[in-house]
Amino acid sequence: MQQRWPERLWIVRHGESAGNVARDAAQAAEAARIDISLRDVDVPLSDRGVEQATALGHWFAQMPAAERPDVLLVSPYLRARQTAEHISQAAAFGAELTGPRVDERLREKEFGLLDRLTRIGIEQEFPEQAALRRHVGKFYHRPPSGESWCDVILRLRSALDTISLHYGGRRVLLVGHQVVVLCLRYLLEELDEERILEIDRQADVANCGVTEYRFDPSQGPSGGLALHRYNFTAPLAREGAAVTAEPDAQAAAR
Repeated sequence: MQQRWPERLWIVRHGESAGNVARDAAQAAEAARIDISLRDVDVPLSDRGVEQATALGHWFAQMPAAERPDVLLVSPYLRARQTAEHISQAAAFGAELTGPRVDERLREKEFGLLDRLTRIGIEQEFPEQAALRRHVGKFYHRPPSGESWCDVILRLRSALDTISLHYGGRRVLLVGHQVVVLCLRYLLEELDEERILEIDRQADVANCGVTEYRFDPSQGPSGGLALHRYNFTAPLAREGAAVTAEPDAQAAAR
């Protein structure tokens, strides 16, 4: 029987972005709005984000050729595409690499009406949404014109189907966002709302943090992916790149 799942799957959050920096400044100032004019899709990496992606690329470069990624999938958002580019350059991926292939299903969660608002701003401008989110919880709350975690999970189910259909037995590197990392854990490990929110509460996903799965033939009749490491940042620390974990600018109400 042909192997359905990749041999390895690395899920990487993008490097620190200009949005991360702006969001951190707004929170520190207890401001209602995050001072950034770009569309979320157009927010670039910060200089520190470039350093993080480069350090991670060097980590991949040190792997034996037969263990390095041979498929690269990426969110269409600029910060994710730039992260994938700097990883690829530093790792010196060659002709063996399929991609980078942009997949819009890997994009950031859409925040709709609450875009660019801090928690303080949401309480001030849309107190009814703040109350609704407290009532239904962050997993199910869908802001007007935005998405819930469940909406993200729906599109990621489709993305996983594509990965299993086209990349069985391959070594797949996926570059996306914090919510993508968490929602893929929810799907791949068959978690429930309580467990994935507990993981989320424990710590934010680090910029360029690595979540890695390896194929395990003992998981079911056709095997499955087993978690090997989560939020792994040693490649950054080894090169002296800062480890950061700020939510994105548009994600203050995540």
